[in-house]
Amino acid sequence: MSSPSDLFPQTSSSEAETRAVGKQFGARLAIGDVVALVGDLGAGKTQFVKGVAEAFGISPEDVSSPTFTIAHEYGGHIPLYHLDLYRLSGPAELQQSGVEEYFDMDGICLVEWPERAEHLLPERVQIIRLTHLQDGNRRIEQLSV
Repeated sequence: MSSPSDLFPQTSSSEAETRAVGKQFGARLAIGDVVALVGDLGAGKTQFVKGVAEAFGISPEDVSSPTFTIAHEYGGHIPLYHLDLYRLSGPAELQQSGVEEYFDMDGICLVEWPERAEHLLPERVQIIRLTHLQDGNRRIEQLSV
């Protein structure tokens, strides 16, 4: 697992800035890390993932939210697994989705809407919260390491 950082909190005023923070954070991740991304719709979670992907040699243009497919896998110099649990309707669908398998894969797992699978997340999860601010900016903070 990556070590605690002085990277957070940060304020972002654009998608590009959110991606840049994600890229800096991604450079500190290691195989086996699981990152939970918490935030409202439009808070910048997928932009943050695009930045993390860039840190692993994956083009940000290749990254999209897996809202309808639940998971996207990207092959960089370390595999990146991007999960979006927003559309899961309940425990039965969550169980059928097989999302917990991604938490033990040989790569890095980023989870949007992790509260839908809170009981399945590993203890070692890192939590990043993205929050809309009144001035239109976003606050990005790390809640756990």
